[in-house]
Amino acid sequence: MFRRLDNSAPGLIEISLDGEAMQVPAGISLAAALLYLDAIPVRRTKIGAAPRAPFCMMGICFECMVEIDGQGSQRACQREVFPGMQVSRRLDDGKPESGR
Repeated sequence: MFRRLDNSAPGLIEISLDGEAMQVPAGISLAAALLYLDAIPVRRTKIGAAPRAPFCMMGICFECMVEIDGQGSQRACQREVFPGMQVSRRLDDGKPESGR
């Protein structure tokens, strides 16, 4: 669904998404990586469990909140992916996916 606009071939790095190893391009934001992986939604609202995904890509909307390396409420658009990054989506009323 999403692709890079330039033709350069970045190296791939491995991150963990909800406990599963995934390959993503190096040097992109975590929000872009989640879109690249089609890992939508990234969270659900506490009231109504409405699905949410990265929207503004600049830290204003807070729709891309995930848990990164055990720290909750992190904006995925504000973090660059790095090898070994552990990411948990919030799909169960705001609780990290790994903590259900």
